[in-house]
Amino acid sequence: MTENDPHVPDSAAGRQDPGAQPGAEGQAAWQQTPAQPEQPSSAGSTGGDAGQSAASATGSTASYGSVAEGSAGTSGSGTSSGDASGAYGAPAGQYGAAPTYGATASGGATPNPWSAQGAAAPHSGSIPGAQQSAAGQPYGSQYPGGPNTPPAGAPANPYGAPGTSVYGVPAQREKKASAGKLLASVAAISLVIGGVAGGTVGYLTGGSGSSVSALDAPKPAQQTGNVPAGSVESVAQKLSPSVVELQVSGRTAAGEGSGFVLSSDGYILTNNHVVQVAANGGQIQAVFQDGKKAAAKVVGRDPTTDIAVVKVSGVSNLTPVELGRSDDLRVGQQVVAIGSPYELTGTVTSGIVSSLHRPVQAGGDETDQTTVMDAIQTDAAINPGNSGGPLSNMSGQVIGINSAIYSPNSGRGQGSGGEGGNVGIGFAIPIDQARRTAQDIIKTGHATQTFIGAKVTDAPQGGAQLGDITPGSPAEKAGLKSGDVVTKIDNRVIDSANTLVAAIRTRAPNDQATFTLADGRTVQVTLGGQAVPAN
Repeated sequence: MTENDPHVPDSAAGRQDPGAQPGAEGQAAWQQTPAQPEQPSSAGSTGGDAGQSAASATGSTASYGSVAEGSAGTSGSGTSSGDASGAYGAPAGQYGAAPTYGATASGGATPNPWSAQGAAAPHSGSIPGAQQSAAGQPYGSQYPGGPNTPPAGAPANPYGAPGTSVYGVPAQREKKASAGKLLASVAAISLVIGGVAGGTVGYLTGGSGSSVSALDAPKPAQQTGNVPAGSVESVAQKLSPSVVELQVSGRTAAGEGSGFVLSSDGYILTNNHVVQVAANGGQIQAVFQDGKKAAAKVVGRDPTTDIAVVKVSGVSNLTPVELGRSDDLRVGQQVVAIGSPYELTGTVTSGIVSSLHRPVQAGGDETDQTTVMDAIQTDAAINPGNSGGPLSNMSGQVIGINSAIYSPNSGRGQGSGGEGGNVGIGFAIPIDQARRTAQDIIKTGHATQTFIGAKVTDAPQGGAQLGDITPGSPAEKAGLKSGDVVTKIDNRVIDSANTLVAAIRTRAPNDQATFTLADGRTVQVTLGGQAVPAN
């Protein structure tokens, strides 16, 4: 006997899956489905047949182990004992009574033909259906009648050679299987395979053996060698000493954010909205990676670009960051963000550049254009407290200042103090713009804002429509008029007023720009610059 033979009732697999054994519990797995022509079925053929199995649904009426009379496994056949009008034109009683292993025609004991003993024993004439069929009998059997008809109670042999078994199938025209029948067959196969697999696994894992524990294994060797260049780890090692947490308090509010070191003597770049509560008599404390703390004060800030510079005192030999460039960024390139979200100092996250040139308001209400920036969009995790921290490329060069996140609670960008958290949509100020503003603040104490001198609103058909033109402004000098609709600046499409504002502010004063208007005209404009009041 094979331990895992699902056909043997007492095997491991047989015990695991009763459906793999013959008998009342396993009829579905042992039914035979001879091909036959289409048969009309009555509407109630399944309603009164509570014992119909999956294989009976495919049109089979022969069930291994079913009785000839009153069989619950015959779906709508209407056959009875002695009736020659069954589905196959053969008497319904041809299958005999339910077989009993070990019984012969004369009732003597014979080894189970599927056991090891039965396989070795001779079966000359002991298995019904093994004799040659009589000529002219459509199923290759000696039924009905004939000298070789097995006595009642003798088992029919479902595994006899073709043409000799009572289950033999005559040549018939091909019949297409319906989708329902195919699914029923597949379902049956899945059940059998699942049972066999379960029994096998139980057999293989049921044995005893020595236990192996991860707790007994020795520790691996400590990591050695240099950090791989271009990895998140290498960026973190390079930038983290230059990133600081800024703890800010004022007369009416307090908060915290991030910044990064621009110079060894203490200049730190951050967001305006991080330090604005301390701009008039408040306090700022910088906390460095090594735990050192130092007082800081505002050098200058620009609400229109959300950039500020502070300077710490009482410290020296700080490690400045390396600034990269933002005019050659590509969507999809990897980036790393570092900061102090929710006061978790030195938090490192990574992601990609999701988009470029996103016009985003970093503060104010939805109609306020004074804080519109031309942002880098990233999916690196940015949360309240990350504001002012660096966004870096994989060489450890700062390419942006993390400034805002999209918050589903409000449907707009939020700064450090905004509600909500990371949803994979964060925004950073391009470092090219921040570098220029920081240089102005450090040199003069205030920032210089790029402008054209015209009010602007969204155009109904798309683009930015100009409103009042300031006399003597760059817009008037270029010949722009109130009512003109700008649709493009150089090669950048302008689809809204905020896009126009962001596109102008990302450029430097005195830059030349080509404005394309909705009527097809092009106008050359020399951008102007105006000082932002010192803070």
